Formats: sequence, structure tokens, C-alpha cells
Amino acid sequence: MIATRKYDIVELKETESLLDTRFQQYIEPFWREQVVNGYFSGKDNIQIAYAFVLHPNARGSIAISSGRIETLLKYKELIFNLYNAGYSVFIHDHRGQGLSGRMTANTQQGYVASFDDYVSDFKIFFDRVIAPKSATKPILISHSMGAAIASLYLIKHPDDFEKCVMSAPMFGIRPALPNVIAYALLSFHMLCNKALSKEPWYFLGQGDYMPADFNKNVLTRSETRYKVFRAEYEENPSIKLGGVTSKWLFEAYRAMSLIYQNADSIVSPVLLLQAGDDKVVDNCRQDKMVAKLPNCKHVYLENARHELFMELEETRDECLREILTFIETNP
Repeated sequence: MIATRKYDIVELKETESLLDTRFQQYIEPFWREQVVNGYFSGKDNIQIAYAFVLHPNARGSIAISSGRIETLLKYKELIFNLYNAGYSVFIHDHRGQGLSGRMTANTQQGYVASFDDYVSDFKIFFDRVIAPKSATKPILISHSMGAAIASLYLIKHPDDFEKCVMSAPMFGIRPALPNVIAYALLSFHMLCNKALSKEPWYFLGQGDYMPADFNKNVLTRSETRYKVFRAEYEENPSIKLGGVTSKWLFEAYRAMSLIYQNADSIVSPVLLLQAGDDKVVDNCRQDKMVAKLPNCKHVYLENARHELFMELEETRDECLREILTFIETNP
């Protein structure tokens, strides 16, 4: 089923100007006073940061699987929205990013030994924190790389979540290279890395954290939300993350191939939100996945950029309406 939404690109200046007030008067106090923060030991004893908020009259539970370079601090507004819709919400920072532990000497390198490690950490979080505090089977909301991790999780643990929302899922990365070429290039780069250094190398063209000016960013059309999330990184320098290592990219390609090969194993209902103006992930690969997923609703947002949960109010509100309708509709 495909639902198409078309939006004009508008400034929405009045709404944007109210965002700073909303963050300062409502969202930040909510985060300080009601959200619980903690750590648990993930695979190989990597410290994994997490946060949750329990609704006193919860309609259900929602877990969030965030994207690459992201942190739970970036999801304050979405968690606030979901809580006020009546849900308890849980989130953790994937290993190697956010407030979680790093595996490389340069803490700004995007690195993971295997995407299976992300899944292992998530399973520990589910068993120790999410499940014991949830009266019903939780819902999973995921974004970008987090949707790839969510897909791997659902393939391995199909009974843990009732439904899954995938926002701009990372099933392919732009620029889209044929797998044979990508694997050859990455294998050669890793071979050189192994021969010349004990530490992982950034992949070609990648480097330490460097924020782009809003006018050059490809993530969102909302200037206010863009500035808010960049400010979080300046206020918390330890969460800054740069580009990817060749090892991370190799493992990402391997994970995406595995997801595509096993898409029919994801039997939970899926809502796939596709950003029409996405310059980060490959929408063609998303289309192919939609065709393979057994139970998928596909919503296309024509002018939206990659960060759907940080977009202009009109687009973001549409996403939230789609998510809540999907969650609250009986299978």
C-alpha cells in the first residue's frame, strides 16, 4: 500500500520561531525532571547509554533505534511528543556514538566490528530495561542506520516487537555503488590499513566532526531544529562523531545485503516513511525492500529531507500522525 503526500516548500516562519520557546519552556524541563538516564554493559563490556520515561497511564511502550552519529539527546522532542501521546519511551545510544563507549583511539571515528554487535546491545537493552517495564509488547521506531539495525533485530528476534516504523531506512547508501565495486574498494582500503596501521582508518574523503552551515545541509529544511541539534553537540563535545571508517562501511554493506536477502523474515507490520528529497540513503533500495516485506505500508513524503523527525512542522506532523495511526490500528 502506498500513500503519497505532496508538500510545497514553505518557510513556516511563525511556527519555526516558536520552536525555541517550546524547547526551553517544555521539552528541556521534561527531560530534566522526568526522563531517567543510565548505562548498561553491552557486548564485550562496552558501556551503552540509555534513557527512558514511563507514562503513568501508558497506552503502550515505544523503543527508538537512532541513526548514525546520533544520540539520545537529539531525540528529546520526539520522546516528548510520544510521551504526550500516552506512551512510555525507551532509547539507547548505539556503541561507538552518542554517550556510549567507543572502540577506537580517535573517538570521532564511525566504527563497528560488526552490525551484529549493535543487535546484541539492543537485545540486552530489551531484556533488561524495556521488557520488564512494558505491560504490552513494545513498538519499535527506527531511523536510517537505526532502521537497518531494527531490521537485523527483527530477523533475529521476531517476537520482541509488535510493529516497526522505519524512517528513511538505510537499505542502501548514496552514492549507490554496485556491491562488487564497493566490496573491492573497501577490501583494498582495509588491506592497506591493516598493513600500515593498528588503528582503523577513515574511508576516503571522511574525517573528524565538522558541522555544515544550515544552507549547505542535506538533512532538514527546519533551520531551528538544525541549530538545536548542532547546539547539543557543542554543549556535549564527547558526543561528536565524524565520518565512517572503511571497516564500518564494509560492515554496513554486509548488513544491508543480509537484510535484503532475509526481508521476507520480517513478519511484523512495518510503516516505511520515505523522504522524497533524501540525499543520504538510496530510495531505490527502499522501494525494492517495500516489494519484499510481507506486511509494509509505504508513505512517500515528496519534499522531505533525510531527517524526518527534525523536518519543518508540516512534514514532521504528518509523520507523527502516520506513526500514531499505524501504532493504534489493530493488526
